[in-house]
Amino acid sequence: MKTDTINKDLINQAKLNIDQIVKFSLEHTSTNKALVVYDTQTNLSRILTECYRSSLPEATFMNFDESSKEDMLLEINKYNPNDLIVLIQSGSFLLNDFRIRITLFDMGLKVIEHVHLIRLSKNSEATYINSLSYDPNWYRVIGPKLQNQLANCGTLKIFSSKNGYELKLIISNGLELPKLNIGDYTGMKNKGGTFPIGEVFTEAKDLNNMNGSIMIDTFATTKFEVLTVEPFRIDIKDGIIVSWGDNTHEEFIAVMNKIQTHETLLVREIGFGLNKAITIESPVEDITAFERKLGIHLSIGHKHSVYKKPNIQAHKAKFHVDIFPHITKVEVDDNVIFDGGEYTIL
Repeated sequence: MKTDTINKDLINQAKLNIDQIVKFSLEHTSTNKALVVYDTQTNLSRILTECYRSSLPEATFMNFDESSKEDMLLEINKYNPNDLIVLIQSGSFLLNDFRIRITLFDMGLKVIEHVHLIRLSKNSEATYINSLSYDPNWYRVIGPKLQNQLANCGTLKIFSSKNGYELKLIISNGLELPKLNIGDYTGMKNKGGTFPIGEVFTEAKDLNNMNGSIMIDTFATTKFEVLTVEPFRIDIKDGIIVSWGDNTHEEFIAVMNKIQTHETLLVREIGFGLNKAITIESPVEDITAFERKLGIHLSIGHKHSVYKKPNIQAHKAKFHVDIFPHITKVEVDDNVIFDGGEYTIL
């Protein structure tokens, strides 16, 4: 399978990273079968496919674009719980009206999913490959420590500054039980997910208890792409964005206007990214991957199906738009947990 020219050291790094995911995160062994479903639409999908051929030499490989949905379902039905299915998608594979991953989880299968690779530019291929590195000594240590801090949090404070003027966003009266996305699926019903990984996420127990102002430097556009701009201020009252600064980027305003045609500018998710490979300086264009970036992100819109809230009907919620505060530090009950671009709880 032909791939574009790419540094051999990076190819070797990709093979190592994939091997780590398969063996240490998903804990796949030769006692279980494996299926890799792929396409060849992008250079990155071709690179990853070759890496999985190296890591899973006994696996069956199926080209999604050359297989009918009927043949795909027939093949998938040959696999048993705890077998491994890998999905390498330039876009997003569908079976009927649902993404394949949902069907596979319902069957008790392990899943490794790479999505939206077509959104990534040539310049971000290296960042994406590096973001797949799986270090259990980082993820399985920082993740639970951060989860414990947030689970026992009374007041969360997120600080940012502009021209020496400090802004502060305060979330009071506790957070929902934080969820982990650290590549450790011990005791979980669904084993696997979308890679790259690296996140602890929660939201306010009462969404009304978020107030203050914060600087934003990155957000998801209407095309689900990542846009980094000169930091601008947003103001939040009772969990809803009520205003923004004069220098707010026009694309952000367009996103806000689109959301407001259907629902309020409600702030829900509070995500803590853990992936060291993804930065403002070395970004990836797809928001699904970029949200793992080391630091904080919030979501705007009613959609966040992990947590149920009164007066929000999950099936009617339409929007979940990620935004990234330009932060200086984060405090949990006056204890600093993030400062100078790093977590301080190790």
